[in-house]
Amino acid sequence: MELARPLAAEPPAQTSPLTTLRLQRKLTVEEAAKRAALWPEQVEWLEEGKLYRFPGQDTAVLALLRYATSLGIDHREARRLSGMPVEPPAPRQVGRWVAAGAALTVLLAASVTLAIGLRGGNDSSAAGLHSSALPPPWKVSIDVLNGSGDINYTRRVASSVGSFGYRIQHVTRASRFDYKETSVYFEPGGAGLAQRLAAQLGGVPVHPLPGGTNKRRLVVIVGPAHATG
Repeated sequence: MELARPLAAEPPAQTSPLTTLRLQRKLTVEEAAKRAALWPEQVEWLEEGKLYRFPGQDTAVLALLRYATSLGIDHREARRLSGMPVEPPAPRQVGRWVAAGAALTVLLAASVTLAIGLRGGNDSSAAGLHSSALPPPWKVSIDVLNGSGDINYTRRVASSVGSFGYRIQHVTRASRFDYKETSVYFEPGGAGLAQRLAAQLGGVPVHPLPGGTNKRRLVVIVGPAHATG
């Protein structure tokens, strides 16, 4: 009769703290990914604790930081989730002053931005409009090629590119190892995207590719580390 007893059901899988916080904010994986400038699958990796799926440790840490920030996790909430003592909340009056100060800071920043835009003339305004018209980084695919023979440095550059939210397609070797500096290459129509990425990498050169039809594909050929500032 002992063998006739029903088997105990397996305990349900425990929901991760990040998943719980996302659901509390009534966000889907896709909505949360858009907020954090991540891919939906990257959000799933973070919620499942699969940090090893990212190209490197730096990329994983930066992705986690962006995701936590986009969810609005504050200091008290982070301490509670990690099992640490949580300080009592600040008095409401202080909270009102903090909120008022934050609002004032935003207004001042907007005023300064507007003033700078007015002084900059039509050129700066056109540049700002052009930048805002570019597609977000996660809609741009990047190939990172080792052009100097230093694969470790190439991977570090790829991690930096990934930390900006771009979709890394391949990290592999270039056809040769004699490139003197890191550069961004673009297919026809992708000059604006290439210039944005080049600026994010510290102002590296930008060059057109001889052909291609995907204006949302960029190629980063990584030169020696000492030649990239």
